[in-house]
Amino acid sequence: MRTTLILFRREFSAFFLSPVAYIVIALVMVLNAFSFKAGITILESAPSEGSLVTWTFNSRWFWLFYFFIFPLITMRLFAEERKLGTWEALLTAPVRTSHVILAKFGAALAFYLILWIPSAANFLLFNLITGGAAELPSGALAGSYLIIFLMGLFHVAIGCFASALTTNQIVAAITCFTLCLVHFLVGMFAVFLGQGMTVEFGEFFYYFATVEHIRSFTSGLIDTRPMVYYLTFTLVFLAFTHQVLEYRRWKV
Repeated sequence: MRTTLILFRREFSAFFLSPVAYIVIALVMVLNAFSFKAGITILESAPSEGSLVTWTFNSRWFWLFYFFIFPLITMRLFAEERKLGTWEALLTAPVRTSHVILAKFGAALAFYLILWIPSAANFLLFNLITGGAAELPSGALAGSYLIIFLMGLFHVAIGCFASALTTNQIVAAITCFTLCLVHFLVGMFAVFLGQGMTVEFGEFFYYFATVEHIRSFTSGLIDTRPMVYYLTFTLVFLAFTHQVLEYRRWKV
C-alpha cells in the first residue's frame, strides 16, 4: 500500500506539470457552463418534467466533450514511460505491476473527479442566486455524480489499457477515444434494438446503454445493475492492462 501511495503521488503531481492538464480543466469548465446553460434554456422555453440537473447532463454539450476527456488524461500514463525509457527502470525496481497500475489508474481517476468540481459549483451558485426558488432534487444531483463517477471508472480503465498497448501517445488517445465511443454507440444501437421487443429483451439491452444509465440516474433513479456493470468492466480492463504489462515486463 505504501508503494502504491508513493507512486500515486508521483503520477498525480505529474498531471499538473503539463500544460495539457490546465487546458483540459479550462475546456471542461467552459463546456460544462454551456451544458448548464442549455439546461436552463430548456426549462425557460416550456414546462418540463425533468429538473435542471436532468437536462444539464443530458444535453448535447455534455456528450460533446465527455469522450474527449479520457484520451487526454490517460494517453501518457504508460505510453510516455515506455517512450522515454523509464518503464524499464521502473520494472527493475522492487515494484509490482499491480502497484503501478493502481497508482496510475488512481491518479487519472482523481484528476477526472477534479474536473467535475466546477460543475457542482454551478448548481450551488444557481441555488444561492435564485434563493432556492428553482428546485434542484438532491436525489437527481447525487445520482448524476454517482453515474459520472462509475462511468469514469470504466472509461479511465479503458484509457489505461489503450496506453499500455503502445509507445505513441497519439495512438493511445485515438484507441481510447474509439473504444469509448464504440461502447457508447453499441449502447445506442442496443436501445434501438430493444424498442418494440419484450420487457425481458428491453431489460437486457438496457445493460449496455450508457445514455439510458445516465438518463435514469440523473432523474434520481439509482439502479444497482449499471453499478455492477461498470465496476465489473473496470476490473476487466484493468486485468487486460495487467496482462499486457506483464507480457512486456517478461519480454524485457
